[in-house]
Amino acid sequence: MAKDMTLLWGSGSPPCWRVLIALEEKSLQGYNQKLFSLEKLEHKFKEVLDINPRGQLPTFKHGDNVINESYAACFYLESQFKSQGTKLIPDGPAEQALMYQRMFEGLTFYEKLNVVIYYTFNWFVPEGERHESALKRNKEALVSELRLWESYLQKLGSGSYLAGPSFTLADVVVFPTVGALFRFGLSPERYPKLGEYYNLLKERPSVKASWPPHWLENPKRLDTLKDI
Repeated sequence: MAKDMTLLWGSGSPPCWRVLIALEEKSLQGYNQKLFSLEKLEHKFKEVLDINPRGQLPTFKHGDNVINESYAACFYLESQFKSQGTKLIPDGPAEQALMYQRMFEGLTFYEKLNVVIYYTFNWFVPEGERHESALKRNKEALVSELRLWESYLQKLGSGSYLAGPSFTLADVVVFPTVGALFRFGLSPERYPKLGEYYNLLKERPSVKASWPPHWLENPKRLDTLKDI
């Protein structure tokens, strides 16, 4: 069934990781895949541009259907394979409402992280044009976001997923952001609920199977966010 699927992806990219987790949760192993180096800008290769004119990863293809947005690909997989693997959209309206809310809040969460990481490493702004005041503001915005997610998890209680007792699409799309936060040195002591959530999900089979390969090769955490 998965043999007519192709995924072009990059290691450590949260958007790519979302689709990798969704494929695992829907028991769709055995698909065609190709790993590109984001560092070497291989996502701008013709092979990617032929399918995705934006030159971004992930790029997912199922038969003749091409989906170049990670959220869209995750929704598509759940829609097309509802009865297979993990049920990722709960039936109850309350859980559904919370799932959709957290899913789309996850986009803001990822953006806040991205701005700090990219600014820190001069990926957005050339070094000569950087302003420490802007970096400080970006870090403050990320701290506010982290506190918000801490409060969400606190309210749900220990051992909970983002939308309640069941693993859902909210976890599929938000966990890669949480994983990246701790990879870049976020303190689990300072953010204990996020740390608890991270430890819960990192042992999930779909997450372990899709763990970024270059993180496995070099498991040492960075210290970029150690003071956040």
